[in-house]
Amino acid sequence: MDKLTHSVSPYHILFFILLLLGGNTFASSEKREACADHQADRQAFFGDLHVHTRYSLDASTQGTRTTPAQAYLFARGQRIGIQPWDEEGEPGRTLQLRRPLDFAMVSDHAELIGEVNMCTNPQVAGYRSWQCRVYRAWPRGAFYLFNYMASMRASHLGMCGDEGERCLAAALAPWEEMQQASEDYYDRSADCSFTTFTGYEWTASEPGSGGNLHRNVVFRNAQVPTLPASYIDTPGETLLWDSLEKECNDAASGCEALVIPHNSNLSAGYMFSGLQADGTPIDADYAARRRRMEPLAEIMQHKGASECFFAPGITRDELCAFEQLALDNIAGFNNLPQPDTGFLRETWLEGIALQQELDINPFQFGVIGSTDTHLGAPGAVAEDDFPGHGGAGVPALKSVPPGLTDKLEYNPGGLAVLWAEENTRDALFAAMQRREAYGTSGPRIVTRLFAGWELDADLCAAPDQASRAYAAGVPMGGELGAAPEGAVLRLLVSAQRDSGTPDHPGMPLQKLQVIKGWIDDEGTLHQRVVDVAGDPEARGAVDTTTCETSGEGHAQLCAVWEDPAFNAQQSAFYYSRVVENPACRWSQRQCVAAGVDCTNKQTIGRGYEGCCAAEHRPVIQERAWTSPIWYQPASADNTSSAKSRAASAATRLL
Repeated sequence: MDKLTHSVSPYHILFFILLLLGGNTFASSEKREACADHQADRQAFFGDLHVHTRYSLDASTQGTRTTPAQAYLFARGQRIGIQPWDEEGEPGRTLQLRRPLDFAMVSDHAELIGEVNMCTNPQVAGYRSWQCRVYRAWPRGAFYLFNYMASMRASHLGMCGDEGERCLAAALAPWEEMQQASEDYYDRSADCSFTTFTGYEWTASEPGSGGNLHRNVVFRNAQVPTLPASYIDTPGETLLWDSLEKECNDAASGCEALVIPHNSNLSAGYMFSGLQADGTPIDADYAARRRRMEPLAEIMQHKGASECFFAPGITRDELCAFEQLALDNIAGFNNLPQPDTGFLRETWLEGIALQQELDINPFQFGVIGSTDTHLGAPGAVAEDDFPGHGGAGVPALKSVPPGLTDKLEYNPGGLAVLWAEENTRDALFAAMQRREAYGTSGPRIVTRLFAGWELDADLCAAPDQASRAYAAGVPMGGELGAAPEGAVLRLLVSAQRDSGTPDHPGMPLQKLQVIKGWIDDEGTLHQRVVDVAGDPEARGAVDTTTCETSGEGHAQLCAVWEDPAFNAQQSAFYYSRVVENPACRWSQRQCVAAGVDCTNKQTIGRGYEGCCAAEHRPVIQERAWTSPIWYQPASADNTSSAKSRAASAATRLL
């Protein structure tokens, strides 16, 4: 009994009892049939929480006609038409998933859904305004005009009235349509085959730097505010939280919301700056609110990966170069990315340093991936069938431009994965809140991470692996308190390859890694990458002239890894990264299909110049990233400012 008391917290004892009883670890907030498939040890559900349809300004001005209902039908496996459209309303292209998703959320921009409805619906007041005439006659010009006013100036245009009242009124119908679609396509039967969430995107940019501050808002159930809180109404993240707390979380109406920042790689350092809106340092109250309201961040989507920074000669983790954009901001200003411009690994390091000062970590968030599709096509992540995602990418309003289907720097995006007992809103939302979530760059890799003091070395071969790991440790997204005297930290890390389909099997896995970040006794921040399973020396290969792959890999990988450098007095975090064998990137696949030979200029057709550009990355290694697990000693050293120590100390990659 003494051993159990020292190695397992009361939370784990309660959780283990719930597992034995078959009980839920989430509260039910709405009526529905019980799921036939309920697993106490939890299961991985794949989805997309970042989807734009016809009601997003950038999507609509590029010809997207997909409705919220059609987006959910697509996620469930139905084929949809995408732009360009002919005079009879027939699509020039179609798109269909090879496998349905488990969950999805339409997340249209809150700022301009009223304006889009006003300018596309003759029955709405304001349709004949000069602004709407510009919208219809010059869509791309309207995109820049409307978007600049909304996301940079936090302002409606003149046709909305002095207080924006006409555009707010025009936003009611689209918002109700989004809610209705979410209700219509949520499977409330015992099959629990598909879950929808109602939500939206709050779209802000830092005016001086062009830094991206965008966030997606996810509601737990059908109880939502009358209108979404936009950046125009709430010009600052704390004002957004205020609105969500007043109108939702604290309103005793059954409404509950959380917020997911995205594209921090393009935030110019402002997404996780360590400062409040007025320029003062983060305080404990702000840190607590941020941790409560923003439990997750988007690590991957079609505008790049936000895991970590890479530059030759500066950092040694070459896998950080994966889908790294050449700029640090969403406005396109010519600023190169740096380690402190919004990458999550560096932010997690800053978080454990701030915790020593504030006694709370404002950046203790987990991760998901998503697409940010502007075609209304959730989960369209296939490298071999990528039509571009629109938005900031290549538009196809009137015709498909020749050549590559999107800008070279963009990619098909990622997926969100949630570990939950069942596929319901309550179970999935609870998984997001506790951060038992991970992101992939597109493949449906299944991966788990646990940490604890008494994880058995034989867990990889154990048939009851998950239940034993839950009983003796914490899963991804969890926290470990002070270590028992003489304890050794162990991590259970496992992964299974994407099973794929008969016609398109998934890629073998190359290796499984643990990434550790910690702060030493001198206040210096460190990070270390460790290969814990797989054989990185026996790599698979890809022939970029044909995109044929060869070599061996792994169907599954597992390790119980013991940290040899664990120090019970040092704050740390751990997350895992699963890496597939190399394959051709979407752009190289299209270059090969077009017969491009960079040694022969005559083969480089119009629009395919990027195939031979120096910045072209013909090969990728798809991957998955787990949410971290954090270790915090019993007492932190508060004798000096963690902020100043972090600013003066070099981050070391061992």
